[in-house]
Amino acid sequence: QVPLVESGGGLVQAGGSLRLSCAASGRTFSRYAMGWFRQAPRKEREFVAAISWSGASKHYADSVQGRFTISRDNAKLIVYLQMNSLKPEDTAVYYCAAGFEPATMTREYDYWGQGTQVTVSS
Repeated sequence: QVPLVESGGGLVQAGGSLRLSCAASGRTFSRYAMGWFRQAPRKEREFVAAISWSGASKHYADSVQGRFTISRDNAKLIVYLQMNSLKPEDTAVYYCAAGFEPATMTREYDYWGQGTQVTVSS
């Protein structure tokens, strides 16, 4: 089991920054790839970023490339999503997920957190 708990969401003005955290439990966390997804009301859950278990491979959605950075601290069992230059269209519930591949599809992940709300005002 790899239970995941997101935190760090909140209200921020456009152009501001937030850092989301995903805290994990479980002895095998460091061997899991991690992903961040987001979902706005009445929209499908979409891929944001992913990172391999070692941190050597990172992937980003085009919409966040250059603005968001995914990282992980395997010693602390935490995955981060640093979000800079936030835009109103970034408003969504953000979810972290764990799987064996740093994939872009939700079906490739086995474990999901409860989500944290990010709201960006214009």
